[in-house]
Order: sequence, then C-alpha cells, then structure tokens
Amino acid sequence: MRILLIEDDQEMRDFVTSELVTAGHEVTGCADGRDGLMLAATKDFDLLVIDRILPRLDGVGVVRGLRAMAIGTPIILLTALGRVDERVQGLRAGADDYLVKPFAMTELVARIDAVKRRNSFRQDQNILQVGDLSLNRLTQVANRAGHKILLKPREFRLLEQLMLNAGMVLTRTMLLESVWDYHFDPQTTLVESHICRIRAKIDRGFVCAMIHTVRGAGYRISVDPVA
Repeated sequence: MRILLIEDDQEMRDFVTSELVTAGHEVTGCADGRDGLMLAATKDFDLLVIDRILPRLDGVGVVRGLRAMAIGTPIILLTALGRVDERVQGLRAGADDYLVKPFAMTELVARIDAVKRRNSFRQDQNILQVGDLSLNRLTQVANRAGHKILLKPREFRLLEQLMLNAGMVLTRTMLLESVWDYHFDPQTTLVESHICRIRAKIDRGFVCAMIHTVRGAGYRISVDPVA
C-alpha cells in the first residue's frame, strides 16, 4: 500500500516508516498538518496515518479538510489523547480508525490490514473502471491514469451511466431519462453540452479518447475507437 504518514516527531516518524516498509508498504513522511493536507489532496495514497497533534493544522483539521474536498482515502488517526470524546471527535470528522499512543507496531499493521480489507470490499461495489479511467461512486471523483478529475453532479451522473454501460451505445433519450429524469425530449442541448464538458475533462491531453459519438445513434464509453 502507498501510505502517507503525517507525524511531527521525527524519531517516531522514522521508526514507523521503517517498520511499515519492512511490512511491504511504500511510505511517504510528512511533519506538519498543512503540508500533509496538501500532499493527501494532490497525490494518490491508499491510506493516511495521521497524528492527532500536529503543527500548523491538527490531525482532526486535516481529516475534516480532506472529507470536505470529497477525498475518501482511508484514515487512521494516531492519538496520545485517551479520552473517549477525543476519539469520537476524530471518527466523526471522517477518520476510519484510531490508535492510542503508545502502541505496538503489530497492532498498527493489523489495523492497516483491516482498513485495507474493508476498503477493498467497498471498492468492489463503488468503483467503476473502464481502461485507465475509474470513477468513485461515493466521492463522485474520477481518476484517469493517476490524474484526479473533479466532476459536477450532472457530469458525474452522466459519466456514471456511460461507465455502467461501458461499450454500449446510449441514445440521447436514454441519457435524458437516466440523468435528468426527463421522460420526454425537451429539445435542449443538455446532453451534447455535458458530453462536451466531460470530454474536456476525461480525454483532453490523452492520445486515446474514451467517449465516442456514434453518429445517428448516441454515445458510448470504450477504450476501443468507434468503427
């Protein structure tokens, strides 16, 4: 797993990093909350391990900031604060688990494995994948070849329908019904304009276009070109 460890104590950070690398993980270390928030928001990680007490922005603030940006990366909070209300605050902010210091590395590794299992199960149901394009149905964020793509609500629903029916041609009427709940044709350019916006986000900068217009029929998403 690619893990971001946000811990200001260098000795602790180096120790945990070494142990996690030995356990087979790839670890990036960070010493303060603001830098950690920026890294977690702009880079792809499978898990975040965040200390509760951090300079510039505390761990709960980091969690809240990430969840406000619809970033659903699993988070384990490390805390020296043993009070129940402190732990509850972290969980309510959006953390997936917590571990009270001092802790045994075996327990941290076990908790990481447990979060990984839970997240893998959720991803089986909530991640759509077509080629190098994925769509997280929980966060409504797309990712193509490692590039995060933010979507507006209608753009998400339109891309979701295309990906749920990957390889199939969806007519304009079908898209109006499934995305806009129109059971008649209002004679607008809603579908066309939104397809154009999604193409700009999904295909621009890539050699292979994924969203295709099938003339006289409709649209489909596929890694194969339209014949």
